[in-house]
Amino acid sequence: MSGAVVDSIEVLDDLFDTPMNSALVHQVMVGQLANKRQGTAKVKTRSEVAGGGAKPRPQKYTGRARQGSIRSPHWRGGGIVFGPAPRSYRQRTPKRMKRQAIKMVLSDKAREQQLVVLDDLRITEAKTKQMAHALTALQVESSVLLVDDGMNADIVRAARNIPRVRTLPVSLLNVVDLLNANKVVMTVDAVRRAEELWGGDFVRIKRQTVEVSADEGQEEE
Repeated sequence: MSGAVVDSIEVLDDLFDTPMNSALVHQVMVGQLANKRQGTAKVKTRSEVAGGGAKPRPQKYTGRARQGSIRSPHWRGGGIVFGPAPRSYRQRTPKRMKRQAIKMVLSDKAREQQLVVLDDLRITEAKTKQMAHALTALQVESSVLLVDDGMNADIVRAARNIPRVRTLPVSLLNVVDLLNANKVVMTVDAVRRAEELWGGDFVRIKRQTVEVSADEGQEEE
């Protein structure tokens, strides 16, 4: 991958020129992050803490405050009042909202010149050094999201040791990963697949032109 611009492709305006709605994107992002939570946090109440059955001291004539149990919440080692208990944080987000949020973020990446489109995403060996060299050639050295139609195992192995580089098949593209990446690198096949998945909600025929970077292996041929 050399990073040279060799061609341009037409893409759906519906997918790459959708106006941003920050409130909608935020709602989808919060829902996705909430659904990842385990919800297993748990503390013991005074009825669950061991011990404390006997009254710690007589009610009267000690000169001290009356106490009924050493497991009362105001005692050290006592139960917790209103502490966390296992619960579900799951939020149901409509599919249409998810699709619209993905289109908005992709469109924003394209407008901000944070989207790179490649002819193909491939390397000769599953080596981290090769992937690092390819990313440098593409001038995407910050946090990167690599997206292909069907993610190659060599690409995944070569990229997994590079900090802040994530690989993802286009079918699993989501708002959180898109927002976390400063640069999104997609193949032409991934763009076409994305158009099939999310570009058909509205009847719009306007298309945009996106520059395509060459693959180094193809140039050598």
